[in-house]
Order: sequence, then C-alpha cells, then structure tokens
Amino acid sequence: MVLAAFRSDFYNALLVLHIALAIVGFGGVLLNGVYGAQAKQRPGPGGLAITEANFFVSTKIAEICIYLVPIVGFALVGVSDGVFEFSQTWVWLTIVLYVIALGITHSMIIPSAKRMIALQRELVAGPPPQGPPPQAAEMEQVGKKLAIASTINHALLLVIIILMIFKFGGPNV
Repeated sequence: MVLAAFRSDFYNALLVLHIALAIVGFGGVLLNGVYGAQAKQRPGPGGLAITEANFFVSTKIAEICIYLVPIVGFALVGVSDGVFEFSQTWVWLTIVLYVIALGITHSMIIPSAKRMIALQRELVAGPPPQGPPPQAAEMEQVGKKLAIASTINHALLLVIIILMIFKFGGPNV
C-alpha cells in the first residue's frame, strides 16, 4: 500500500489540514475591518482593547496558519503522484498571488495596524481633549490605508480560491 498517493488517506488528511489552516488563518483576518469598526464605535480603553485583541489574533494565531497553508499545499502537490505539478497555471499563479498578498500584509497592513494601536494608546493615556484629538486625523488616514490594503488582499484571496477550485491549466479532477 502506498502511503502518499493522490486521494489516499494520507493525501486526504493533508487536504483536510490545508483547508482547516486556510479557514483559521484567512478567516481569522478577513473580519479585521469589522473589528476596526467596532473599535471605532468604542473610543477609549474599550476600542483599544478590541484593536489589541484583533492584532494579537491576526499576528500570533492566524498568521502562523497562513504561513503553514502553502507548506501543506506543497506537500499535497508532492504526494499527488504527478496529478498536480508546480508548472500548472493554477499552482504557480496561486503561489505568486499568495506572495503578493504577503507583501501587502507586511508592507502596509501590519505597520498600519501597529500605528493604529499606538495612536489609540496615546488617546487613552492623554487627558480628554477639548475638541477633536490630534490623533483623529491620522487615525482616519491609517484606517483608509488599512481598508484599501485589506480589500486588495481579500480580492487576491478570492482569486486564489477560484484557482484552487477550478484548477485552470491543471487536470480535470
């Protein structure tokens, strides 16, 4: 009996792991905008707590799963008995889009989220302002940057899911 073959128990176990990691990882960050909106509705310590908790889950739990998704995906290609190959359009294009999304995450989303937390901490630590706080304008700009970058990443994820389902340039299995 071959342990590693397309649709073997081992292959299917890897596939379940791949999908579970994707659900926890990408699912863990897809609703970040909702958490941001909730934090905005709760100025002060409550909003800061929401933002910090969301950042923790995104960078300490979801991020690990997101990094494991392609590793398990590579294993799936490797144990597929040549059914899937890295030269197939859906495989290499998925990898390219994943790397682009990681670049957006590390160059825009994570630094912006860190800045948002710093601004919120300044607001919580300082005395109540007379009028709008000086951090408000920057927080609005950072929020817009987060929204744009996140929307791009959501679109990339949707394309990746479509590629994984339809397997363009791959076998019809």
